Parts: sequence; structure tokens; C-alpha cells
Amino acid sequence: MRYHNITKDDMLNGDGLRVVLWVAGCSHGCPGCHNPVTWDIHGGLPFDKAAEEELEEQLDKDYISGITYSGGDPLHAANRVEMTALAKWLREKFPDKSQWLYTGYCWEEIQDEEILAYIDVVVDGRFEEALKDTQLHWKGSSNQRVIDVRRSLEEDKIILHNS
Repeated sequence: MRYHNITKDDMLNGDGLRVVLWVAGCSHGCPGCHNPVTWDIHGGLPFDKAAEEELEEQLDKDYISGITYSGGDPLHAANRVEMTALAKWLREKFPDKSQWLYTGYCWEEIQDEEILAYIDVVVDGRFEEALKDTQLHWKGSSNQRVIDVRRSLEEDKIILHNS
């Protein structure tokens, strides 16, 4: 897996003050994407021990609410195994920190993925430039959904996250 950046003290990509891991690789190619530099699966830097330690150091801070995975697409086929292992490790290490994941895939395409066992909120769906709305909370276009993963899996239907 490769990544472009680790953002610290982010308030735009999920509830509270967060750390954001910007993963490389996206095959959706959404027109108007805010981060097309992350599309190349071979771009950025290798996700190595130093990056892992940086995430751990940031999440160890009491005032950090959790981590958000964005990109690119953390669920790009080339990222899924390593992203699942990372989310599992961080859930075990920081059980009280929330994990958010942004993906261009729709819930219906990913609801059976193992990674969801470790994720609290998924923002799903491709960015649609014609549906862009800067007033939306935690998403860029109105077709996207902010999904409460645990409740959705328990109730076997999509339950939106309450902000």
C-alpha cells in the first residue's frame, strides 16, 4: 500500500479532531475530484513502519477522536488487504478511537468486506460534480451517504450517521 500524506488535527473529514491517512490509488476517476493526485496506485510513498508509528503517535493523543481513511480510495483492490490489517490493528490498539472511511464504492458493493468490522462510519459513493454542495456535512455531493456501519450491519439496512 502507498499513501500521500498523514494530516494531523483535521476537523473536516469526520467527527471531532482527527488524523487522516490519504491512501494512493483510485479507479473511479470522478470529474471534479478534490484530490486527483492520489489516483495513481504507484504514487506517493510506501506505507512503512515510520508511517505506522506516526499514526500511532497521533492517535495516542487524548484529544484526537480517531482516524479517517481517504485518498484516492482506501478500498481500491490493491489496498484492501493492507487497509483491513491496518484498521484491525488500530481498532485493537485504540478501541475508543473512531475510524471513518471514504470510498467511491457504494455500500451495496462493500457491505460484506471484512474491513467494516473495524470501521465506525463509511462515506460512500462516487463524487458527482453535478450534485456538489458545499453546505453538506462530511461529503462533497448529495448522492453520497454518511453511514453508521455498526448499526447498518446489525439491522441489515443502511442507517445514516447522525451528526
